[in-house]
Amino acid sequence: MATSILDVHNVSVEGSGNEYIVFGHGLGTDKSVWKRILPYFEPNYKVILFDLVFAGTVNPDYFDFRRYSTLDPYVDDLLAILDALRVTRCAFVGHSMSATIGILASIRRPQLFSKLILIGASPRFLNDESYRGGFELNEIEEVFSAMEANYQAWVRGYAPLMVGADVPEAVQEFSRTLFNMRPDITLFVSRTVFNSDLRGILGLVKVPCCIMQTAKDLSVPAAAARYMQEHLGGKTTVEWLNTEGHLPHLSAPTYLAHKLLLALAGAH
Repeated sequence: MATSILDVHNVSVEGSGNEYIVFGHGLGTDKSVWKRILPYFEPNYKVILFDLVFAGTVNPDYFDFRRYSTLDPYVDDLLAILDALRVTRCAFVGHSMSATIGILASIRRPQLFSKLILIGASPRFLNDESYRGGFELNEIEEVFSAMEANYQAWVRGYAPLMVGADVPEAVQEFSRTLFNMRPDITLFVSRTVFNSDLRGILGLVKVPCCIMQTAKDLSVPAAAARYMQEHLGGKTTVEWLNTEGHLPHLSAPTYLAHKLLLALAGAH
């Protein structure tokens, strides 16, 4: 008997509200990354949590290297999960890679999403002549080489840089979920993310968006957030967070939860 998509992705629905909200995690984490955010939403929302197929909590046999060579199959998975749950309308909170998945999903099915909240989002991580995404190609290749050479050493160096803030427990938690991933899968997904470029399709997004951008995010410069604000097709606002790093849901969960609630209520 085939395993259902809800089982493959460890889907859970928490909370008791009337409205649905979906939390999508980024590369290197799994749905547990939202555990300190969750209590703020359970009283008023049905919260949908899931693991992307590359997460260390998912059976790696489900990761098809041929299939997951672009972002589109991740969009397929998200929409299949929501269809399996019979969700017809939801707000979507996506961190980093899941922010781009949410953007693509909203282009395909705009009626499904009431709002997108995009944390640490970037349409393109590589710089070019007219765009600052944060990285030069040679810098990215050095990262990939370090991952291949010694994954454990790479994680130990990478996790503190991504967390950014001086929050040891956040570094420990991010390291844990990175170590849970199979190194070859981490490298493959990283290449997929860094090869993606959403700049040409941002104008197709018609769902209202709120971009949440921290200070000193090593992965996503402020210029990327401003670019998205200028080019997304729907009504778009930017919430400049008074915290540092790429993972505010780990390093400043209470602060982020309040900002998310305000964004969902329409107050900025």
